[in-house]
Amino acid sequence: MRLSARNRLPGVVTSVVIDGLLAQVELKVGDNHVVALISSEACRELDLKEGDPATAVIKSTSVMLIRE
Repeated sequence: MRLSARNRLPGVVTSVVIDGLLAQVELKVGDNHVVALISSEACRELDLKEGDPATAVIKSTSVMLIRE
């Protein structure tokens, strides 16, 4: 697969919760985690389950940072 997005975070699925039309998928990426809300249809098509390798692809017009 070829993709133009450059922000790719490979990780491991730690949680999949399907609720109606949406699915919440959590990935462990190094010491961090990423939460993605995707359609339940896409989640089923990808057959995502805990322990699977997956990559978060981020394409955004805005990225916010915070420093405490």
